[in-house]
Amino acid sequence: MSAPLPIHDVLPGLLAALRDRSGAVLVAPPGAGKTTAVAPALLTEPWCRGDILLLSPRRLAARAAAERMAELAGERVGETIGYATRLNSKKSAKTRILVLTEGIFRNRIQADPDLAGVSAVLFDEVHERSLDSDFGLALALDAQAALRPDLRILAMSATLDGVRFSALMDGAPVIESEGRAYPIRHHYLGRSAEKRIEDDMAAAILIALRDSEGGILAFLPGVAEIERTAERLEGVGAEVRKLHGTLDPAQQRAAIAAAPPGTRKVVLATSIAETSLTLDGVRIVVDSGLARRPRYDRAAGLTRLVTERASQAAVTQRAGRAGRQAPGAVYRLWTEAATGSLPRFDPPEILEADLSALTLDCAIWGVTDPRALKWIDPPSAAAIAEAKRRLLSLEAIDTDERPTAHGQAIARLPLPPRLAHMLIRAGERGWGETAADIAVLLSERGLGGTDADLDLRLRRWRSERGKRADAARALAKRWCALASAGSGTTSEIGACVALAFPDRVAKRRSADGADWISAGGRGFTLDPASPLAREKWLAVAEVGGAASGARILSAAAIDEMAVESLFADRIESGTHILFDPATRGVTAKRARRLGAILLSEGGDAKADPEAIAAALVEGVRVHSLDLLPWSDGARQLRTRAAFARTAQPSIADLSDDALLSTLDDWLPPLVAGKRRLTDIDPSALSAALDALIGWEGRKMVDRLAPASLTTPAGSSHAIDYAAEGGPTVTVRVQALFGLSAHPMIGATPLILSLTSPAGRPIQTTKDLPGFWAGSWRDVAKEMRGRYPRHPWPDDPAAADPTLRTKKASQRS
Repeated sequence: MSAPLPIHDVLPGLLAALRDRSGAVLVAPPGAGKTTAVAPALLTEPWCRGDILLLSPRRLAARAAAERMAELAGERVGETIGYATRLNSKKSAKTRILVLTEGIFRNRIQADPDLAGVSAVLFDEVHERSLDSDFGLALALDAQAALRPDLRILAMSATLDGVRFSALMDGAPVIESEGRAYPIRHHYLGRSAEKRIEDDMAAAILIALRDSEGGILAFLPGVAEIERTAERLEGVGAEVRKLHGTLDPAQQRAAIAAAPPGTRKVVLATSIAETSLTLDGVRIVVDSGLARRPRYDRAAGLTRLVTERASQAAVTQRAGRAGRQAPGAVYRLWTEAATGSLPRFDPPEILEADLSALTLDCAIWGVTDPRALKWIDPPSAAAIAEAKRRLLSLEAIDTDERPTAHGQAIARLPLPPRLAHMLIRAGERGWGETAADIAVLLSERGLGGTDADLDLRLRRWRSERGKRADAARALAKRWCALASAGSGTTSEIGACVALAFPDRVAKRRSADGADWISAGGRGFTLDPASPLAREKWLAVAEVGGAASGARILSAAAIDEMAVESLFADRIESGTHILFDPATRGVTAKRARRLGAILLSEGGDAKADPEAIAAALVEGVRVHSLDLLPWSDGARQLRTRAAFARTAQPSIADLSDDALLSTLDDWLPPLVAGKRRLTDIDPSALSAALDALIGWEGRKMVDRLAPASLTTPAGSSHAIDYAAEGGPTVTVRVQALFGLSAHPMIGATPLILSLTSPAGRPIQTTKDLPGFWAGSWRDVAKEMRGRYPRHPWPDDPAAADPTLRTKKASQRS
């Protein structure tokens, strides 16, 4: 019999709420037991005659939750409690509780909107705000309202954002569990900017092993950093385990399980271990403070992994892992003061992701505008418009934005639209087996290695042995069968990739193969040492880095005849007006082109001025507003307006999405008669912004988000509203002498980046009086030695502000 969990104290109230209402929100901190205790408790309720679906954000968490619930029930997984993920599943006719990933649920509800035989859907870890979770909840609420008023929907969150979900669910009751957490000691180690992160992480782990007791969970941004840290810990005298999504299930279970008696364990993990999982024996967390997240560059049409600072919410979740089972310790690779400058939350994925799959699914659901569904954060109009353009090019929707038969077939496959389109069209040509294998390679990281050459990776994976490789091959066969696709050979790899990513078909434009131009107009780079650099044409699948010169991560060779055959209907002849983002101008020539790729060229051609202006406008629409020659004042006005809108929503929206949605209203007059965007007068752009925001709006912005801070010394300093931590100003500390209250922007404390007389940073604070009364004494002591000619008073709050040296002040 396991010990009672904190969640058991609130279960009676939760069960009572779901007897009377069709929905509820459960707020319970990590470790409270919500993932494993709630679903079994619902089985005996009178309204629960069917199955319970428990949605989990990750495959590892789904499998671990099902195995733990089955263990507590004294059964094997796959009996009363089972799971279903993309790579494998364990369930039977007896299964009543099915733990499944959010993507699997999305496909299930699309196929069966009634959710026949299902009594309840539980959304676990909704605070993570993944796209699949937000969309699954929106579809479930829509099905509940129209078809299944008896369906129970429970949103479970580890953070106190239950009120927003309650409002979304028509005032569903919010049940809160206090949770259980043991005391945690925090150690701030900082890190060296010159060193690799794995060097500092390995050093911090050694300190933790020496100074604290228990197992260690170390958070790193990605698999490469985990591997390099593990190399540095060889011979450390502890069991070192890795934990990330590309490991096979046996390795993941070994990382989660308790260490053998008398052995200490170090688990090197990605953010996969932040929530949902409890790692037995862990009492220490070592946090790099970094996370790797997918970020979709809408202007480039590319999703890339970006390493960035973890949010305050994420590092709090990570720290909580140390206090789940006993008092613990946390070692952080940053300074304590830097915690406040971390972003508060990770942005919801729906605001940053490619919305092609969501938009197609909505069209099939019968909703042409996804914003008509119920969302915590609705998707932007610009993102939906971009998704519709892509779906139209994939023949998934028609010009009336209704799903085509091909679009219906795409949606039936558990793949992103590009890959599903590839599988279907390749299958029609007899290349189905190759296309299915490529889809798996591009979906499951690490299969066949990390070489850029997809042909090499495919051959390597086909000879690999192991559970993960076998599961991936089985998955490819299932996808091939679902698409009714015929078999093929490896020679069609490039053609298959080109079907999925026609805009990324690329032609070499440098002799060494380092530079490439794509049909979509983006420039790509490739390591000249790669065998692919010798090819003339590539079908590019994955890229990373900046959109203007993204690095090719995976591609396959394709010959020009195949390109001409596949895209004959897209090759255009005649006068081509081409926008070049590098020069920000247009050229007009007689040519044959596949998008931005020149196939053959004649001489210069005359072009209509209106067509040139339209090309400039379209260039901004495709490549981003950053190509326009904004003045510093105009950029500052946009960031100030965004900040002011949080207090006064009636102020005109000057965000990228808003300006792009009205681009045809304000930009054409500015580009009339011009051939380059750089010919636009920056003052004309500023005037356009002034016209959009209006005189009253400008007055409100000046009041709610002033452009600068005037110090007691009389100096003026620009306020940076785009700073990550919030409005920030950089100012010499002597200019603030005599100030006893912290400067505010409305109700928001202004972040003060205080500098020495030489302009070097000495402190960042949101509490100036606290700084004066606290660490100022130590700062002043150090600064007196470095800058003896400047004043460093013991009581700066009572001192005279000055920007002069002591001698200059005495002379005046």
